[in-house]
Amino acid sequence: MTTDPARDGLRARISHKSEDALGRLAQELLESPLVSGTISRAFEAREKAAQAQELAMGALNLPSAGDLERLTRRVRSVSQRLEGVEDALDRVDERVGSLGGTGELQQRLAAIEGQLTAFAGQLSELAAQIAGAQAGAAAPPAPAATVAPRSAGATRTRAAAARKRAAASRRA
Repeated sequence: MTTDPARDGLRARISHKSEDALGRLAQELLESPLVSGTISRAFEAREKAAQAQELAMGALNLPSAGDLERLTRRVRSVSQRLEGVEDALDRVDERVGSLGGTGELQQRLAAIEGQLTAFAGQLSELAAQIAGAQAGAAAPPAPAATVAPRSAGATRTRAAAARKRAAASRRA
């Protein structure tokens, strides 16, 4: 297809003139106090309608778009925090796994518990001896256990016996 340069030139001139005319018309309309007042009143009416809609939604106990947006932001925030907690929990799990698993950890905790129970028994015996010495009792002090027991059951029995001896020396 061949294009006619005269026809293209005419089309360009008409297009340019119509754009200029529309620009002048829009400028004159915006400068008109009647049109600008009407536009400002329309925006004010829109704002009042939005406020009335929000009040009506609140009266009906329905959430507004702003309420839903705030709720969405809070849910995202909680989701991000939960992801952080999950990441921290994964790191803790990896560290526990690197310590040799939970079986070894349970054994270590049981050994620590046994030692603490033995120390508690020794402390109660010492407290009984001190109480006996302060009361002026002539009873010889009971020997203190110096070796940690092999099992938690035996330690609990020794601790109970030590508490009974301490109670008996206090009564005497």
